[in-house]
Amino acid sequence: MSRDAEKPVTPQPSRFYDGGVDAGAGQAEVSPKPGSKARIELVRHADGGREEFAMRRRIAYDDRHLGELLVPRNTRTFRSDLTSVPALFTWLVPKTGEHLPATLLHDGLIHPPGDPTYISTKRHIVLRVEADRVLRDAMADAGTALIRRWLVWSAVSTVTMLDGQGTGWSKRRAWYYRLTAGLTVLLIFALGIYASLDLFDVITGVPTLPWMGDRPWFVELVGGLSGAVVIPLVPALLFWGPFRIAGAVVGVSLAVLLHVTLALLALTVIYQVLERTAKMPKVALALAGVLVGMGVVGLVVSVAVHLQR
Repeated sequence: MSRDAEKPVTPQPSRFYDGGVDAGAGQAEVSPKPGSKARIELVRHADGGREEFAMRRRIAYDDRHLGELLVPRNTRTFRSDLTSVPALFTWLVPKTGEHLPATLLHDGLIHPPGDPTYISTKRHIVLRVEADRVLRDAMADAGTALIRRWLVWSAVSTVTMLDGQGTGWSKRRAWYYRLTAGLTVLLIFALGIYASLDLFDVITGVPTLPWMGDRPWFVELVGGLSGAVVIPLVPALLFWGPFRIAGAVVGVSLAVLLHVTLALLALTVIYQVLERTAKMPKVALALAGVLVGMGVVGLVVSVAVHLQR
């Protein structure tokens, strides 16, 4: 990744335009129309419970380094799940929005998965890392807010490091990036859990974290938050190499949002359990009875404690 690719870009919405239609199956090719507005025409497919979308027309994008990019290469075989975001994080990055043209462009550049043979109109080969960089610049041109586009790019770059497909890396380099990203995420998760146990004084007989210590809870909370911001920067700057910015963004985001993520995960599990039990009336009725019983007992105990005061 060149240093020029890391520099911020000035948004230019006109870089997106109508890419026309590719030829095939009795369809004559419709050429791209520079200067026109991009047209996104999607067809929903829900095969086997998985929701995907086909594109009736191509998107054209004039990249600053690669020139004209036309995606998808084949509208008849291309499928996209729009913005690939886990359900837990759609509150932060929705599946669609102002970033949609850029995410469809990115999907088109790496479709089929692992295929490094996409070639721009100016004959530039687009490997996976370069496709990730195009995504970030294209999100800026599409009007995506600064923090959101860097979050998306950092997450996508981390997935690229973990996967290694379509990058052109040697096996040694691919494994280095894979271990770097994986171990960083595990370290942040482990430290986050440890810090939480330290904050609530669950840990006994073992050393406390230096940036938290055995202090009043609000001092420990400030120390924990400071550690969540600073600690992830260390592996990012030392080991992530050209992906250091992605490592810093992902690391800090994971550390700061760890408790939010765990809470959302718990709520999601509860929701899924309720959905499944709703399909079994007898089990659902029994579960409802247990919950109501627990609620009644809790209410009675609370009232009794209050009356005894």
